Amino acid sequence: MRRVRMAHGVMGAVLFGVMATGCSGSGDARSAETTTASPSASASASAVTQSSGGAQGPWRAWTKDLSGSEGVQVCGATAHQVVCATGADGFVGRSRTDGGVTWTVPTTTSGKNLGLVVDKAAERAVTSGGRTLRAANLRTGKAAWSHPLPADRVYTQFVAAEGIVYALDAWTSFDREPSVALGAYRESDGTTLWHRTVDAKRSESPAAFGGRVYTTDSSKVTARDARSGDALATTTSGTKCPHLIAGGGYLVCSGSAYTTEDSFPPLQRLDPGDLRPLATAKATDDKPERALISADGVLMLFEVSPEDSSAGDWNAYDLNHPKRLWSYYTSTDQVRLVGGRLLTFTPRNDRATEGHMISIDLHAGPHAKGDAAPRMSPAYPETVGSAYPAFVLPGGDPDYVVIETMVHHILRSLPLP
Repeated sequence: MRRVRMAHGVMGAVLFGVMATGCSGSGDARSAETTTASPSASASASAVTQSSGGAQGPWRAWTKDLSGSEGVQVCGATAHQVVCATGADGFVGRSRTDGGVTWTVPTTTSGKNLGLVVDKAAERAVTSGGRTLRAANLRTGKAAWSHPLPADRVYTQFVAAEGIVYALDAWTSFDREPSVALGAYRESDGTTLWHRTVDAKRSESPAAFGGRVYTTDSSKVTARDARSGDALATTTSGTKCPHLIAGGGYLVCSGSAYTTEDSFPPLQRLDPGDLRPLATAKATDDKPERALISADGVLMLFEVSPEDSSAGDWNAYDLNHPKRLWSYYTSTDQVRLVGGRLLTFTPRNDRATEGHMISIDLHAGPHAKGDAAPRMSPAYPETVGSAYPAFVLPGGDPDYVVIETMVHHILRSLPLP
């Protein structure tokens, strides 16, 4: 049984204030026709001026129930709207001012939804489920394009970067010889740039940045040119990379959250250019579950005991000066990086502080003092651990955050601590 630990000294520093082989190509992009627009739902919204933490300015406080068709943890946001995936490949757009529905793009197929990307620069939201990869226009609220697969293929993972969507597809049957393909599609109009067989695990998402896309088959990482799909580099023999972590121009290999083993390969930072191994901080012996990397090279890794994954530690690793910086014990893997800080929730098994959002300086950690000290929000019903809350942020350094709860499925707009 994992021993419950407390981050001592946090409460004293709290500032309470008012975050494809064998697959035929998808062909030319098609414009999907089925789109409906609905008027904004009425809502009570109040203008509030934030009093601490972040830029001064008005924001809107609101709470909205999510429909039964809107999936769990498949919402994204811009400064003006929140977008959630519905069903396998549908969308709902909501006003950032009051949470009311402003447009809908109905789902067209069945299947498990793989997630959602909301890209303000490209004015697109992209989702995938079953045999369909699909995009909606954020400005018009209409379907933009769709890529269907043959009946015996299914999308398994996708990611978007620098105006391109990269999607893995594989056979629907696990009994057939593995055959994984990677396709690249222009985000604006869905044009197929390339589509080819790759060495990759069907369950492991590609990583993409700096004009390259990276895949792993656990024993080898391959870097490909974003525009042509040509292989540019592979890792040296002996590299173990069950999971790729990317962010801020950094690339790191770690163990996988889906493994059933009790031991895991060490963290390994890779040079994004030639994939040679670089000096890397030594991680704990625990199981890696989730990770993010900041723009200045701080890797935040949530690690849990293989025997008890109900709680764990967010460990901060400096990738540029390889070392572990600090650790914060909590019972959630939900975090975001905002303004040089880690935003997460306090542990649900800590009666004294449960139900708060807490932001921690990425370099100074939970015991810092002064301006770098942790900041904690007031307690909200939606931020208690039993609600299994998740964050929906528009990126940048916003002065607000939308909370999505899992039990009573709602969205609520709140100020950052």
